[in-house]
Amino acid sequence: MQTITIIIPTFNEEKYIEDCLHSVSFANQIILIDSNSSDNTIELARKFNCEIILRKFDNFSNQKNEAIKYAKSDWILFLDADERVTQKLKSEILATINNSKHEAYKIKFPHYYMNRFLYHSENKVTRLVKNDSVFFEGLVHEKLIHKGKAGLLSNFMIHYTYKGLFNYIKKKDSYAWFQAEMALQKNKKVSFLHLTFKPFYRFFHSYIIRRGFLDGVPGLAVATIDAYGVFSRYVKMILLEKGLK
Repeated sequence: MQTITIIIPTFNEEKYIEDCLHSVSFANQIILIDSNSSDNTIELARKFNCEIILRKFDNFSNQKNEAIKYAKSDWILFLDADERVTQKLKSEILATINNSKHEAYKIKFPHYYMNRFLYHSENKVTRLVKNDSVFFEGLVHEKLIHKGKAGLLSNFMIHYTYKGLFNYIKKKDSYAWFQAEMALQKNKKVSFLHLTFKPFYRFFHSYIIRRGFLDGVPGLAVATIDAYGVFSRYVKMILLEKGLK
């Protein structure tokens, strides 16, 4: 039987961590890497059979790469505190790792916004991977580097993506700073095209190509704020270039 380690990065997740840990109680090892939470996240996590690592946050990749060092199982599943493994997904994960055709697997993540799941605004993200020379790179929307090609699991991961409008916008702004820093490190420049066409295309891709319009008002909101996130990234690049952060 193959074994599995769950890695969960946290920071002030007291509202979500218990349900998250309940959903992965089947794991052989659970590692929680915490960025020095100031709420009750750690106290609540100690009720469960998990290992807790405290580390000052610098970027998303480094947090997870540190946790990988402590993973002892054959496979690793990366999870956020606001995500839940359903019973169907659990069964599929366990069956997959014991009869694997790939070195890694993507999982479907429908967005959750305005009290509903948006199945036309889903992401497919590599989260399940063999524990064999894996690591993350990138400051934000970090990329998991692994051997071989990734398969795709059939069942969805529950993800309470956005806690409200202002939380959604705040998250986009936070990510935009990291993305702007990464772009400048690669010597990328901002043009008028970036500030106009890129945000428009993001809206078009989310709302039309990915059929976000079928998700009603929540789909329209997600497409609009995604476009804002792109615009925000390029504005922040200009601010960083001018030393105005």
